[in-house]
Amino acid sequence: MAAAAKAGEATLRHAFGNVLSFFILLLIGVLAFSIRLFSVIKYESVIHEFDPYFNYRVTQFLTKNGIYDFWNWFDDRTWYPLGRVIGGTVYPGLTLTAGTIWWLLNSLNIPLSVETVCVFTAPIFSAFASWATYLLTKEVKGAGAGLTAAALLAMVPSYISRSVAGSYDNEAVAIFALIITFYLYIKTLNTGSLFYATLNAIAYFYMVCSWGGYTFIINLIPMHVLLCIVTGRYSSRLYIAYAPLVVLGTLLAALVPVVGFNAVMTSEHFASFLVFIILHVVALVYYIKGILSPKMFKVAVTLVVSVGLVVCCAVIAILVALVASSPTKGWSGRSLSLLDPTYASKYIPIIASVSEHQPPTWPSYFMDINVLAFLVPAGIIACFLPLSDASSFVVLYIVTSVYFSGVMVRLMLVFAPAACIMSGIALSQAFDVFTRSIKFQLLRILGFSEADAGDGSSANVVPENDAVKVDKSEETIKERPSRKNKKKEKEQMEKAQAEKTSAKSKTEKRLLVLPMELSVIGLLLLVFMGAFYVVHCVWAAAEAYSAPSIVLTSYTHEGLHVFDDFREAYAWLRHNTEVDDKVASWWDYGYQTTAMANRTVIVDNNTWNNTHIATVGTAMSSPEKAAWEIFNSLDVKYVLVVFGGLVGYPSDDINKFLWMVRIGGGVFPHIKEPDYLVGLLLLFVETDGKGFDRVRRTEIGKKYFKLTHFEEVRQS
Repeated sequence: MAAAAKAGEATLRHAFGNVLSFFILLLIGVLAFSIRLFSVIKYESVIHEFDPYFNYRVTQFLTKNGIYDFWNWFDDRTWYPLGRVIGGTVYPGLTLTAGTIWWLLNSLNIPLSVETVCVFTAPIFSAFASWATYLLTKEVKGAGAGLTAAALLAMVPSYISRSVAGSYDNEAVAIFALIITFYLYIKTLNTGSLFYATLNAIAYFYMVCSWGGYTFIINLIPMHVLLCIVTGRYSSRLYIAYAPLVVLGTLLAALVPVVGFNAVMTSEHFASFLVFIILHVVALVYYIKGILSPKMFKVAVTLVVSVGLVVCCAVIAILVALVASSPTKGWSGRSLSLLDPTYASKYIPIIASVSEHQPPTWPSYFMDINVLAFLVPAGIIACFLPLSDASSFVVLYIVTSVYFSGVMVRLMLVFAPAACIMSGIALSQAFDVFTRSIKFQLLRILGFSEADAGDGSSANVVPENDAVKVDKSEETIKERPSRKNKKKEKEQMEKAQAEKTSAKSKTEKRLLVLPMELSVIGLLLLVFMGAFYVVHCVWAAAEAYSAPSIVLTSYTHEGLHVFDDFREAYAWLRHNTEVDDKVASWWDYGYQTTAMANRTVIVDNNTWNNTHIATVGTAMSSPEKAAWEIFNSLDVKYVLVVFGGLVGYPSDDINKFLWMVRIGGGVFPHIKEPDYLVGLLLLFVETDGKGFDRVRRTEIGKKYFKLTHFEEVRQS
């Protein structure tokens, strides 16, 4: 009766814990969504940045014309006179996701506009990403660590910076796809289920559709599989977790037009195939070892190794031949920039010119992950106590993501989930130790026995005498090997061993008890650290990462001033120019010009044609007559130039001017950077002698000049 009562109590406690976890996860999802709404509350429901305007324009086309027209859409309003095949050059995951949400809502008679759906897609998927983080961390270190990691990810500033309301970029759904793919891989590794392995391949396919960062997944997972093989942790579960991912995942990835045969022909994917071959060789060796005698096994291994070496040499020779035929050895420019941080600055200035491709500074880490930077080492240590296949994977994840985030500030986004997982594990373990210590000390003060105090109740602790009884029962079983019921004997041995292991672990927990004062101080410090993290995250969400790039603000003694010059300029273009007029600007403003002004642009943020961008850069850095000749040859009627020195806007064309020179000089040798380092010439803007640049705190070099080939039609 007592045992039944205890079992019922344990079941009730487990059910209550599940219900409580569900409501906590629900609140975490609400938190993740609501903390990203500051941009809508402070400004309005508007698309942010540059790339999101292209994504919004594509989503509008998809919802209006359907998916078949989307795949075959040739956009003649971009990269004039070249144009762009949209369906074959975009990652369609974000567009298809938002388009599906819009279609479902309208099917339910909820008439939201496409823009509204696009604005709120990122906050919605941030909640999904938090729940996926819970599932992943739970597989590694339990539900407590999972809830903590989910709460941390819901607020981490690095993720908020790319998922606020209005930030309609690929990362909005890609981070969720990344985490859910890792979760399904770990779930398959823990269970050996082919069902989860299939879901893992589908999740990987969604990641391939969403973001080019999928190459991180298809290299990280093979690294972990190879690590398990080298450390002697091969199992059938490892085979089931990896083999379907490579076969089915690669086939599905090749269906994405922007990827296509790159899924099997580029160097970024070769590691997965090499580990796939190694995995099968190891599986064959284990299989042969199980059916042959030791002597025959040695002969078979010799034969397998010999044949394997021949096959591997042949495969490697083919790969070397394919790679050698490529100028970049089969690697993309962005991948080479990650492997060699100096590559972009030497050979591809267009990549180096993007601010998010620069390496981060140390303050960036404190800004984007805050106190998590100090908790990550503790989480890594906790993963080694004990080390499992799942915990070794997250350790490998944090190590590789730290490196990549140090190379490119944009990849802080990949590092953030790993930091939250490690910090969640560290906080959960620390809270467990401190609360258990306080509980132990309080129970001792109240006069309970040491066994009762060990883990909160006598039912949870196996006394040392019971451990002795376990040993005796085990010895009794060993003395009677001739019993008829072999199955019952085996069950008794397994039960005895489990009880012995449980008794050992409970005894170890009892030994890990800290003094009351130290435990209370530790808890208070953790609570203070958590409060500081929450305050910082709310400030970052409200002030640092919520301002739209097209709406500028400044604070003076008179109060807040809002500059809506960008939208006013694009509106002027839309209402005062002809439909087929061409507009030239630096590539940063191409997506916005096409989406908001509905005019044809010469270059945009896709940056796929370096020569075309270099032509615009050459025109921007040339004297007026030469610039007019270049723009006239491209049928350009209007030129958009951004100068923010009058109001203190730093990200203007003067700030980007040297990159125009470098990119133009990379194609046209007569453009030399040293010629432009003495003084900067502000092109195409008439001045009256009052050209003081408030950003760079200097006067404009050349004054009192008049334009002869260009006419100023509008100035904000």
